[in-house]
Amino acid sequence: MKAKPFLIGLSAGILGGMTAILFTAPQSGKELRTNVRYNSVKAKDDLLNVKKQVVQVKESVSTLKSEARNNIPKIISELKESITKYKQEIEPQTEKLKQEIESLQQSITEIENNLSEANNKKENK
Repeated sequence: MKAKPFLIGLSAGILGGMTAILFTAPQSGKELRTNVRYNSVKAKDDLLNVKKQVVQVKESVSTLKSEARNNIPKIISELKESITKYKQEIEPQTEKLKQEIESLQQSITEIENNLSEANNKKENK
């Protein structure tokens, strides 16, 4: 494909498209230019607002990261202390429960032995 005919065709297409747009536009040229200017200014303002918001989000993320770095170790330390304290507080009850369970197991063993002896006496009679 040769470049010269392609460029001529492209130029003709662009000119034809622009002509068609100008003749079919529902606004006059002055109104169209005013609208284009207004929309371009509005688009620039919107873009600036988006940039500002992106900067704010980056700052918020940075602040969150630094707070997390500073506070998470402290929270973990406090949590470990709370768990240790809880274990120390429940240790006496845990020991008491263990003793009660052992006592109940001994009672069950004695009852089983007594039942076994009673059955043996009954069978011997």
